[in-house]
Amino acid sequence: MGRFTYQSTVKADFEDRLLAHLQSVIMAKVRRGESFTFTWKDDMSTGGGRTTVYIHPHASMVFKYSGGRSPQHQPVLVARLEPRRQFRPRPLRRHRIRPGARSRGSGKADGLHRGAGY
Repeated sequence: MGRFTYQSTVKADFEDRLLAHLQSVIMAKVRRGESFTFTWKDDMSTGGGRTTVYIHPHASMVFKYSGGRSPQHQPVLVARLEPRRQFRPRPLRRHRIRPGARSRGSGKADGLHRGAGY
């Protein structure tokens, strides 16, 4: 069992293989400058419940392994651990307006109107 320590006060034990995969995902996100929350269920021996920490590029983290050799990474597990982006911007749909066509409503479609500086 390995140990994840956050800000020298919060500690959690994980199997070495899982901890290695968590380290890969967490450090990749931190290198990109991303901040996020990390939540896990606490063991019943420590009172149960769950713990959430706020991971950010300036946080102090230690990944301590009990085994002597590095576990092999499995890309499928890393992909499962890294959450997909919830928001994907869609390309704007272009509508053709025929010359002389009358618009419906007040002329302010989707919050845009003439003179908006676009």
